[in-house]
Amino acid sequence: MSTDWVGYGYASLVASGGIIGYVKAGSVPSLAAGLLFGSLAGFGAYQISNDPKNVWVSLVTSGALTGVMGKRFYGSRKFMPAGLVAGASILMVGKLGMALLQKPQAS
Repeated sequence: MSTDWVGYGYASLVASGGIIGYVKAGSVPSLAAGLLFGSLAGFGAYQISNDPKNVWVSLVTSGALTGVMGKRFYGSRKFMPAGLVAGASILMVGKLGMALLQKPQAS
């Protein structure tokens, strides 16, 4: 059993982004969304750490953030925070997609 450090790092990035949005701009929706999606990403990383094929929570979470933050980045052209989170999310979708395509290892 190996720990999904990349997934936990991604969850930390998302949660801390929500906290920073709240501290800098007083945005309660940023705080709520950051903590919700960060928690979901953390739970997904926990599931992957226990079963590397159980990627669905992480995949749905990072997929949703790719869409939402990608749209925000496209509209604003501001890298922080939308571009950063969209970029990290699309990398996570790619990582998780590759995990789904891996052939099962013989035991």
